[in-house]
Formats: sequence, structure tokens, C-alpha cells
Amino acid sequence: MHPYEDLIAHLTRTSQLAHGEAARVVAEVVAYFSEPVEEFVRRRHGELKSRGLTNDEIFPRIAAELPARRVAAPELSLRQLRRIVYG
Repeated sequence: MHPYEDLIAHLTRTSQLAHGEAARVVAEVVAYFSEPVEEFVRRRHGELKSRGLTNDEIFPRIAAELPARRVAAPELSLRQLRRIVYG
């Protein structure tokens, strides 16, 4: 039995998703929110950098996004965020 079978059953009842499709959606969402803090910070930095934002715009935005993650990330200073990206 899938660990999120109740959620999969809910999705199949309330949407047009078949069981297999609902299971894939749940797996994708769980994987997305299971991303470690360091990977999230690096990924978001790259995404925002590619949109032309500067580091002075990027790091405060990432700091504001972190508390909304599935598991609350530790509060990181802007310096700590920079160290994750640049080492």
C-alpha cells in the first residue's frame, strides 16, 4: 500500500485522475517538497539569476520563501544563503 493512499483515493474521487496518475502526482509533489534546503537555495538562486535579478534582490526573496517550505527550514542569514551558493 502506498504511504499516501488516502490522498491518492481522495484525488481519484474528486478529480478525473486515474489511480496511477494520482499516485504520480502525489510522488512528484512529495519529491518537490522533500528538496533539502541547500538544493532549494541553489536551484532558486539559479532560477532568479536567469531572470536577470541581482544577488541583492535574490537573497532576500529566497529568505522570505524558506519559511513556506513543507518542513520549516532553519532561519538563515543572507550571508549563510550566499555561502550555500558560493561555498
